Amino acid sequence: FSAVATGRAQVQQEPSAETTEDTGININCSHPNIQSNEVIVWYRLLPGQGPELLVSSHKGIKELSDPLGWLSVAADRRSSALWLARPRRGDAAVYYCAV
Repeated sequence: FSAVATGRAQVQQEPSAETTEDTGININCSHPNIQSNEVIVWYRLLPGQGPELLVSSHKGIKELSDPLGWLSVAADRRSSALWLARPRRGDAAVYYCAV
């Protein structure tokens, strides 16, 4: 399982992350210039498919059902983290965050 993260200019993510099946993984995103009215959005691009919206949030913690996990937004909203609790081979994708 591998996850590649990228985003627009004001969003910064690590270039890649890897884990094994059923081993949780955290994908971090930094958005230091986020405005108070902007929403944090995470989506993924599976091989050969179009983009899939995973979750969007303004603050706090939001659960995901498929893939299982959650999005956590820092109190100052300058960063967020997508936690995939039990990733499967089918979850290998490019994961994007955006604001």
